[in-house]
Amino acid sequence: MRVTKRTALAVFAALAVGTTALTAAWAHGPTRQKVRESIEINAPQAKVWALIGNFQDMSWLAGVSKTEGEKGNEIGATRRLTLGTGATIDEELYKYEPDMMSYSYRITTVDVKVLPVTNYSSTLSVSPAPEGKTKLEWAGAFYRGFPNNDPPPELSDEAAVKAVSGLYKGGLEALKKKIESGS
Repeated sequence: MRVTKRTALAVFAALAVGTTALTAAWAHGPTRQKVRESIEINAPQAKVWALIGNFQDMSWLAGVSKTEGEKGNEIGATRRLTLGTGATIDEELYKYEPDMMSYSYRITTVDVKVLPVTNYSSTLSVSPAPEGKTKLEWAGAFYRGFPNNDPPPELSDEAAVKAVSGLYKGGLEALKKKIESGS
């Protein structure tokens, strides 16, 4: 069998592609996780937006004892949430659409012991629901708190999803109760 330079290059290219595909199949690591929770609130959209639409005020979220920030609702605005435990979470606003009753932010600093996530971004949005109610949706995307393979249980994908889902559900339910009770 005569091997030409062209045949040798073709075989080499096929091996390179095969090796890359095999390596990609064996490689694993964290994948972006997503959580989306929503709730219907028996109140007009404007009332719900009035309570959640100010990026500088997250006092409506249970566990937040203080919110400090700069630049109001401007893109690039920052806020620091201080929790009842004294832990802090720093966040930055990157999209604000009051006419759409929506804003998006990202966490810039958080201890994974407080919230077991990295590279977290989130959107809060208000929309109409049947019978004059309002739908409030909180959606987020993030990676687990441990960026490498074989995370400890408390920093796994499951722990991250559970923590964020619990935060969203608890926050939405408390907000619904607060608005509907008039308190």
